[in-house]
Amino acid sequence: MAKILVIDDDTSIAESLDLYLTEEGHQVFTALTGTDGLNAYVKNNPDLVILDIRLPDIDGFTVLEDLREEDENVKVIMITAFHDMDSTIKAMKSGAFDYIHKPINIEELDMAISKALKSLEMERKISALLNEPSRSFKVGDIVGNSKEMQEIFKTIGVVSQSRTTVLIEGESGTGKELIAKVIHSNTSPDEPYIAVNCSAIVETLLESELFGHEKGSFTGAITRKLGKFELARYGTVFLDEISEMSLNLQAKLLRVLQEMEFERVGGKDRIRVNARIIAATNKDLKTLVKEGKFRDDLYYRLNIVSIRIPPLRERREDIPLLVDYLLAKINRDLHKRVIGVSDEMMEIFMKYRWPGNVRELENLLIRAVVVAKGQVLTRSDFPELSEEAPKTEKEKDVVDDLGEPGRLYTLDEIEERYIRKVLKENPHKNKGELCEILGISRPTFERKLEKYGIEIGGHNT
Repeated sequence: MAKILVIDDDTSIAESLDLYLTEEGHQVFTALTGTDGLNAYVKNNPDLVILDIRLPDIDGFTVLEDLREEDENVKVIMITAFHDMDSTIKAMKSGAFDYIHKPINIEELDMAISKALKSLEMERKISALLNEPSRSFKVGDIVGNSKEMQEIFKTIGVVSQSRTTVLIEGESGTGKELIAKVIHSNTSPDEPYIAVNCSAIVETLLESELFGHEKGSFTGAITRKLGKFELARYGTVFLDEISEMSLNLQAKLLRVLQEMEFERVGGKDRIRVNARIIAATNKDLKTLVKEGKFRDDLYYRLNIVSIRIPPLRERREDIPLLVDYLLAKINRDLHKRVIGVSDEMMEIFMKYRWPGNVRELENLLIRAVVVAKGQVLTRSDFPELSEEAPKTEKEKDVVDDLGEPGRLYTLDEIEERYIRKVLKENPHKNKGELCEILGISRPTFERKLEKYGIEIGGHNT
């Protein structure tokens, strides 16, 4: 049983709702004006308010604002005879839990009340968490209690005592740059940290970005430019997506690592490299070496200390802690006060395969917090996950669409079919989002489209 306050100037509606909700086992209070409604709320402290927008003394939006001043988490279902879009948007932006139209559909009202009371119940169950001592997260934390993450923490501690080159391997979204930043902050926090995405810059410009150039060294070089290695001083140069670097540039990077010196493009002076180099990749460099796509000598130079970040599906025990950490971060950034996720949603999280890893988890939580109506995120706040059964088998989503049971497919055939499947199921996503889903870089994506003769008309860049 819940305490419900009905604020509506239509006597017949107020009486009908009073009768119906009382028969459903609730304790009901009614008010015919906004002022009386506010007084009744303060006096009776109801669990839920059903509020009409049009009232004789003050409008419902003002009443909603005053109610939220009393309790920012008050559950309010607004009702109106008007079906205009602006009122709906305004109600939801103002903090209404739900919004339904007259004439009131009892099934719709029941559903809204049920959702509001369920949200309230979950909030009360875990509201004690707000008052209990808990872990204090700070920006830049690496979160994880799993054995794999604890080993990574140990490696970071050892590596931070020197300026050794580090290679970080892991799927897209696992947090490779976060690891690099933590190593930097524990080694030379007062020096520059400079990141370069090797897949986002064309080869001719990447060389200039890394090593700088002299005035007049090529068309458009109107002034001398210092490269990233020079600008980093005694700090860190983070080379992301190192696997996308051309063989020509790999040779030049190898010389830098061997001699710890370089020349600007078009220059003759030898410049000393003092920065630590951290490289990262979401590819298996050993495989690329075997295929002749990555220099073996450069691989061994980079792989002095290697850190492999496991995908989220291999460290599921870290998911609850990650959710707490990410929600604390999102609450801080968006000025929200979401406590956590429901038990049902956490169970879905624990079974989901997480192809986008921690980045996907964070993006889903951000979206859910933005649209959430309560302090606890429920299944309805994650339509992307609740619409499909959780997948735990590594390639289940690929195999399901292969057809012809019993036939053995080549890896190229599986790859092509999977790319076509992703394109088919995500017709409105741009190329950057598609690359994130597939876990590959933009240049690799373009090469595979050409390789398999796939056209993606309609997808934005």
